[in-house]
Order: sequence, then C-alpha cells, then structure tokens
Amino acid sequence: MNIAIIGYGTVGQGLVEILHEKAADLAAREGFHPQIVAVATRSRGTLYQPNGLDLAALHAIGNTSLQNYPDADGLVRDLTVEQIITQSNADVIVEVSPSNLETAQPALDYVRTALNHHKHVVLANKGPVALALLELQALARQQQRALYYEATVMAGTPTLRLALEALRGCTITRARGILNGTTNYMLTNMAAGLPYADALAQAQALGYAESDPTADVDGWDAAGKGLILAAALFGQTLRFTDLQVEGIASLTPSDIQAATDAGERWRLIVEVTPQGGSVRPTRLPVAHPLANVSGATNAITLTTDLLGDITLIGAGAGRRETAFGVLSDLLTIHKMSSKFD
Repeated sequence: MNIAIIGYGTVGQGLVEILHEKAADLAAREGFHPQIVAVATRSRGTLYQPNGLDLAALHAIGNTSLQNYPDADGLVRDLTVEQIITQSNADVIVEVSPSNLETAQPALDYVRTALNHHKHVVLANKGPVALALLELQALARQQQRALYYEATVMAGTPTLRLALEALRGCTITRARGILNGTTNYMLTNMAAGLPYADALAQAQALGYAESDPTADVDGWDAAGKGLILAAALFGQTLRFTDLQVEGIASLTPSDIQAATDAGERWRLIVEVTPQGGSVRPTRLPVAHPLANVSGATNAITLTTDLLGDITLIGAGAGRRETAFGVLSDLLTIHKMSSKFD
C-alpha cells in the first residue's frame, strides 16, 4: 500500500512514528507493508519518492522543514498538494492537516480530487467529515473507493467502528457523550475547587487547550463531532446552526457547588438523535457512567434497541492515539483490498 500524507503535524508525525516502530509486527500479523511515498505541508515543503520515503529520516525531521530530508535518487521536492494527489503513485491519501470547521477547505477539495482520481481516503481532519460526509460517501461509492474517518471522533478509540460495525443489526436511537477533553479536564478541576480561569490556564499549560481556547470552551469542537455523528449514524446533514450549542464559560462557582451538593457533576454533553442535536453543560448524577469520566478522557453512550446503552470510554486526542485511528482505517482498507481490485 502506497500512502501520501497531507499535513505533517502532530498526527502525521505520529503515524510515521507508529509505522516505523511496528513495521515488523504489522507485516507478520497483518501482512501489511505500507510505504509512505509522499508528505505534503502548507509551509514546510513537500516530498515525493515513488519507491517510498525512509521512515527513520522522515521521523527525524519532526516539525522542521521537509528540506531537511536527505537527497536520494528519484526524490521529488515541492510538488503542490494537488500534484501529489493526482500524479503520485499513492493508493491512499491520508488527510491529517488542521481542521477547518467553517468551510472544510482546502481539505474538502483535496478529498474530492483524491476520490475522483481513484484513490482511497482516510481522514483525521474533521472539517470535510463534519460538513460534507454524505456527499463524499456518495462520491466514494461512485468511484468504488474507500472513505474512512475513525480518527475524527475520540481519536483512536473505536467509536465509529463500534457504532457502524460491531453494533450492526442494532438500531441506534441516540448518541450522547463527552467529546472534548479540554472542557472535561477543566470541569473535573473546577469541581475540585479550581476557578475557571485557573482551570483554563492549567489546561493550556498541559497542551490540552490552545492559546485561543474558543473552539473548546464555547462548545464548537464538540459540536463538530456532533455533526459527524449525525451524518455517520443517522444520515443527517446538519449545520452548526441546526444545533443548540452552549459552552462552559458561563458556569459559576455557585453552579459547580450546587451540583456537588446535589450529588451531581457538570459535563459538557454532546447529544445527537435522528431529530437533531445539542451541545450543552449538563448536570449528571454521580452514578451516571459519563459523570465518572474525568480529566481529558472522552466517552460516548450509544442507545440501542437490542442492547440498551453501550458506553465506550477512552482517549479523545493525542499524537499516537489519533494516529492509531488512522492506522486502523489503513488496516481496514488493506483487509478489504480485494474488494477494490
């Protein structure tokens, strides 16, 4: 399998790291022999090597310029992303550049181009999935290519695989979960007595929150995952304006204390049904499974007709955790390769 990676930040580097470390294991257990043939960034250059880039050399580059990759026979530098998608020998385009939840661009056009050029697509980029999943699924079916996006919700924790594969035969009527680790970390610490501003500063110091935390604390990151779940589980193309979205910034110390006194905990809950969805701070009894999910951990409860509520708890972010979500999709494509021949 030849792979081109668009975006070489945290997730792209994590994927290269895992493939380098686990090459022998993946070959022995899965018969999986991936080659990274191209890497593309917006500002640090691009690389294309039809015979496969050296993973150790690529891993060593980290966040520096791709110009630091050593010269080699057949290596081509500084192609455009579009050229890599349309002219390279990649079988799979892995889109892991930063998510744009307003327009999904330029990743959305990259995905369309990849599918139209008969290439499989794996995404950790939430933008195209949140805003155009049903359109892209239709295009993938038309082109008889795979489109996978496990890493867009709860990183590598197999949320979508659980819902769409393991629970096949069940009817899912609701998804309800904690899908933003930053706010969950903050709420956990606020319940322990830390003021909002201090909880946010601590989350930023640990790398959970960006310098501009708006997407997290105002609920928009969680809402983007809600849009993905609405499309993936219920075939609903929703927009942010279709959701009721409220973040945690308005919670006061008295709100936190009142919940504690009542034997409850605040959690920022995403809820999606076939009828719509919301993101809002919610008081949950301490006995509720989601109330006991603390720190930066994520969780989701899927309500089904045959099994009742199924709750999955795990990582919702992280370099290797998200990269594993991408790897799991690549392994699925590898397993199904005969279907696409």
